[in-house]
Amino acid sequence: MDWTHDLQNAIRFIENHLLDDISSKDIADEIHMSSFYFQKGFKIMTGYSPAEYIRNRRLYLAALDAASGNEKIIDLALKYGYDTPESFTKAYSRFHGISPLRTQNHSEKIKPFLPLKIIISIQGGYDMDYVTEKVKGFQVIGFEREISYETSYQDIPKFWDEFCRMYMKPLFSQEEHREIQQAISNYNIGEYGICIDSPQKGETFRYLIAGAYDGKTVPDGLVLYEFPEMEWMKFRCTGPLPGSLQSVNTKIFHEWLPNNQEYDIAMDASIEWYSEGDTSAADYRSEIWIPVKRK
Repeated sequence: MDWTHDLQNAIRFIENHLLDDISSKDIADEIHMSSFYFQKGFKIMTGYSPAEYIRNRRLYLAALDAASGNEKIIDLALKYGYDTPESFTKAYSRFHGISPLRTQNHSEKIKPFLPLKIIISIQGGYDMDYVTEKVKGFQVIGFEREISYETSYQDIPKFWDEFCRMYMKPLFSQEEHREIQQAISNYNIGEYGICIDSPQKGETFRYLIAGAYDGKTVPDGLVLYEFPEMEWMKFRCTGPLPGSLQSVNTKIFHEWLPNNQEYDIAMDASIEWYSEGDTSAADYRSEIWIPVKRK
């Protein structure tokens, strides 16, 4: 996997098809990469989801057209992928802070959004603390939610907050939650945060708050998922959450993937492992697991 080359080609493909109806899967297919890791990596590398990047680029180009005064609002809306002039005007005004109609006389207010350039650091990639481990197939059990790539940074913490508020109370404190609370305790649900590609392979992925499953009863409201036997690259993180995990995740995509010459990604999934203890402590331990296979 030539990560740098692939992302540069993705930007080039987007720029060549800005006015076409393209999805993240279309872009991933063009560069022969899984949609899961393309969207995850693009967000980490650029700070934008692919859909957000495309939308911002279109709104910038729309502003240049609006400043010329040669096109009607309805024509601009259709040209840049909006169903109605109203939805276009709302998105345009939110992005630029000015309506399309006022742009011709106030072009200085246009918010520039130019094509991105992917720059990868080649220093330090192999100084990261990680091990490669072959792991037998295992099952996990937990709560599942479909998460949007575009809003994942907000939606996943909300999911965890809901999980903690609803279930992380003294055992048996609520009769209706007794069976699930028992399962949380038995399977240590919350040990893993798991991202898995959605079967639809669109703009969302599956996220599980999970623990290791041992074959017993599965209460209503919980789901199972099974990982096959394979190698995992386990990146160690030390420090308070979420900062330590975010830092290592960024280094994986900025440094390890571009420098990696030995492994390919084995499946569209990743796991965050959390140890017990104070997650705000300076010595708190966690890990990021990525499934790999030798080239």
